[in-house]
Amino acid sequence: MLYDNAQLARVYLHAWQVTGNEFYRTITEEILDYVMREMTDPAGGFYSTQDADSEGEEGKSFVWTPDEIREVLGDKADVLMTAYGVTRHGNFEGKNILEFVGDMDQRPALAGARRKLFEIRKKRVHPGRDEKVLTSWSGLMLAAFAAAARALNRDDYRQVAEWNAEFLLQELRQENGRLLRTWKAGEAKLNGYLEDYSYLIEGLLELYQTTFDPRWFVAAQELAETMLEHFSDSEGTLYDTSDDHETLITRPRDLQDNATPSGNAMAVTALLKLSGFTNDMRYIDIAHQALAQMQSMMSQYPLGFGQWLQALSYALSKPSEREIAIVGDPEAADTRALLDVVRNGYLPFQVVALGASDAQAPAVPLLQDRGLVEGHAAAYVCRAFACQAPVTDPDGLRSLLGRQEAGFTASDEL
Repeated sequence: MLYDNAQLARVYLHAWQVTGNEFYRTITEEILDYVMREMTDPAGGFYSTQDADSEGEEGKSFVWTPDEIREVLGDKADVLMTAYGVTRHGNFEGKNILEFVGDMDQRPALAGARRKLFEIRKKRVHPGRDEKVLTSWSGLMLAAFAAAARALNRDDYRQVAEWNAEFLLQELRQENGRLLRTWKAGEAKLNGYLEDYSYLIEGLLELYQTTFDPRWFVAAQELAETMLEHFSDSEGTLYDTSDDHETLITRPRDLQDNATPSGNAMAVTALLKLSGFTNDMRYIDIAHQALAQMQSMMSQYPLGFGQWLQALSYALSKPSEREIAIVGDPEAADTRALLDVVRNGYLPFQVVALGASDAQAPAVPLLQDRGLVEGHAAAYVCRAFACQAPVTDPDGLRSLLGRQEAGFTASDEL
């Protein structure tokens, strides 16, 4: 499933950012490289699923026997089989799913052997695919590619993310700004659901913070306004269907996070991020009202409300949360040095905007009235748009970001 790959990629990316363990980076890249290779439509969308079986046998395209590996690798087979735990009995119905169990230092030396096996595997009958594109799942994958592009400095991931965003906004957003849910072979149809809006907003905000192209932010905010207009209710949460959806016996509102985040939980997450860029109190009020309603459920059944807990963490994390505006030439060395500071490590509770100093009316409100300092690129570290004095050197910015406010308690926030 596309959503599994999207969420796993971000989990492993965050694990790498926290620990620096190269194994996690490798898994992140292998997941995203697989999606690029096998799950991306030529038009730019991401396919929904790939089957596990081919020729009527589950896993046939992917599994190996020791004899098959020896036929390809010859006397180098034993080293690879030890590193990947290959045995005569196998780990899947008498054959082997290659699972790396060796030392990471071994992997570079095994690259050639892996490539030879992959070339053979490409000649096998490929599993089938469900080649429809879902707006919601594509939004999750867009976020994964965008976040990985900036964290791993992978320009190919940035290109894929921009390509996908262009596709979604062109093919699945109508002229009136409303989203459609599904696309296949050039035809888009069905009214978008809450998760289509909230997942895509999340993806576009991640892409903006990777490229700092304001059109992605503008599109995200426009979709947020459309979402609030057509999915809101009077109880603080949002409906899963729009106000002009086909008539149902009961208008659904699924609040629990399952294999994918609930549309409501992701909407709250996106609104909290948008509030950092805009200081729009409507976004904060709606998000806090929803979180207050859900606190009892989160405390009793935390495993069923993972995305809600992430949103709650964001709302309560004022000592770590930062609104960071960087002003300067995006290609200049002094600007890049400041940007490197805010992209180093795992910093989940910040939003970052970057713009040129000559922007009179920036699309991102966080950049309004921010300028260079004595001709140098400058970083403004803010909370609720109240900013510290700007800094122009990386060490100064690092110091500001490491400062903690005294006297904070969670009860202050909700």
